[in-house]
Amino acid sequence: MTEPTVSHEHDQRWDDVVRLWERTKGPEGTKVEIIEEIVTVKLPPVTRHTVTASRISRRVCSVVPDDWRVHQTLAIAVPSRFGMFIPDLVVVPEQRMEGSYVPAAAAELVVEVTSKFSTRQDRISKPAAYAAAGIPLYLLVDHWALDGPAVTLYGEPRGGLYRVLRAVKFGETIKLPAPSTWTSTPPSSRSTDSPPSPQHRRHHKRRHRRQRRQQDRLPCQLLRDAVARRVREEVLRRRERRRHHHVQE
Repeated sequence: MTEPTVSHEHDQRWDDVVRLWERTKGPEGTKVEIIEEIVTVKLPPVTRHTVTASRISRRVCSVVPDDWRVHQTLAIAVPSRFGMFIPDLVVVPEQRMEGSYVPAAAAELVVEVTSKFSTRQDRISKPAAYAAAGIPLYLLVDHWALDGPAVTLYGEPRGGLYRVLRAVKFGETIKLPAPSTWTSTPPSSRSTDSPPSPQHRRHHKRRHRRQRRQQDRLPCQLLRDAVARRVREEVLRRRERRRHHHVQE
C-alpha cells in the first residue's frame, strides 16, 4: 500500500474544514468563520460598524464594472491557510461566483471593518490569508487604531505579505488603484485638519491597553460566569427539593 501524498492529505484536511464550516450554525445575525483552523463566531456588528460598511458598499457599488458584485455576507475560501472567511465587504466578478462560497483568489477587493474583539484578526490573520490567496487589494477600516481611526489600503501581495499602498485618517479620501478608478471616502468621526495631539495619542494607547486586558480576561470571565450560573441552579434545585419534602411531611 502506498502512503498518501502531501497533496492528498492537504485535500482531505481542507475537505474536513469545509464540512465543519458548512455544519456549524451560529445564532441568528452572527457570522461563522474558520480562522487559523479555529471556528470563530462573530457577534452581530454594532451600529457604527454597520454604518461604516454600508457607506463603503454604496461608494464601491457606484463605481465597479457592471459585471462585478459587491457582497457583505459572501464567504471566501483560502485552502492554503485552511481558512473560511466572511469579510465585511468583498468585490467579486459575477462570472467567478458559484456555490455557497468562492475561492479567495476570485476576489478583486476585500474590506474589513474592525470591531472591539476582531482587531488582531483584521490586522494580522486575515491580511496574511488574503495575501497568500493573491487578492489584489485589502482595505482595513480600523476604528481602534492607536493614533485614532484610520484606513489602510494594502496591495501587491507577494510571499503571503502585503505592501501598504496608502494610509489615511477617517474623513480623508483614499483612492484605489487600477484596474478600477474607484474613490472611496471613509466616514469622518472627528476632524483631521490637524494631527492628533500627544494627549489624544496617549488616550488611544491607554484605551488599546484596556481592550487587550479585557480580551485576555474574557475567557476567564465566561468560565466564572458559567460556574456561578451552575452553582445558582444547584442551590435553587436543593431549595426546591427541601420545600417539596416539607410539603409532603
